[in-house]
Amino acid sequence: MYLNILQDSRFYHFLLQVDQDLAEQARGSGCRFCGGRLHSACYLRKPRGIPPGIDLGPGFAVCYSFCCSAEGCRRRHQAPSVRFLGRKVYLAAMVALVTAMRQGPSPRTARQLGRQFGADRRTLCRWRRWWRALFPRSDFWRRAVGRFMPPVEEAHLPQSLVARFTGRSLLERVLGLLRFLSAMANPDF
Repeated sequence: MYLNILQDSRFYHFLLQVDQDLAEQARGSGCRFCGGRLHSACYLRKPRGIPPGIDLGPGFAVCYSFCCSAEGCRRRHQAPSVRFLGRKVYLAAMVALVTAMRQGPSPRTARQLGRQFGADRRTLCRWRRWWRALFPRSDFWRRAVGRFMPPVEEAHLPQSLVARFTGRSLLERVLGLLRFLSAMANPDF
């Protein structure tokens, strides 16, 4: 099921639209330090993990960022993103869903997943280690874990987390997960 989502170009275009909306909200709220206006300071990323044959255009690689216009402040603000997971080079959906595919009742081999999405076995192992060891100890997760009742099974992250989001379809649950994770870039979470 996750594989169908990850191979659908409409999914990635939808994520871009969500990011554009999140960026406009962030820009409209102004500087969180001084209240000044925010100017665009977007930059390009080189996202990995886009399946072969899917052309998303140059706009997909834009990371929305802003800079305060107030003299003496000029602080940068990173808009929340459902496409990018912090500083990771692979797309957030890849890091979450490919790791979840390895956990399922019939996990795909690392070689198959690596071939499909351009991530080698070591990268897949790093993602799994991040979900199992680093993510549960992060400040973000420690603040957010109380929102889930009953508690999320940390031993089964990220699959157990995807299952906690409600929606009529798997796509809605995945989007819920990505919106949740987008708050990691926001220090005011």
